[in-house]
Amino acid sequence: MNNRDLLIGFATGVAATYLVKEVYDRKEKLYPADDVLKEVKSAFKEEGPIDGSWIFMKTEPYKQHALTTEVYKGGITRHKEDQLQQFEFLADAYTGAVIEVKQV
Repeated sequence: MNNRDLLIGFATGVAATYLVKEVYDRKEKLYPADDVLKEVKSAFKEEGPIDGSWIFMKTEPYKQHALTTEVYKGGITRHKEDQLQQFEFLADAYTGAVIEVKQV
């Protein structure tokens, strides 16, 4: 093995390492589902106590018009004026922002 082969191997390794790092850094990281649920629960607690909550840890695709993203789906249950209220919400899996809340 001569110096030229060694240099070519080293340069190839450095280039591959750089490429893998760039691909990894560009991959969007998901916002933790537990943190999304904590934020939604906190917002609902401002209006009164809640009885229960849940969130699916696995994301699902959500399309609205021409835009598509991954979302978490979850729910909140509470009693208000002696009536059970149930809400479902969708939150963007990349930012944690709540996209939709509806009473079911």
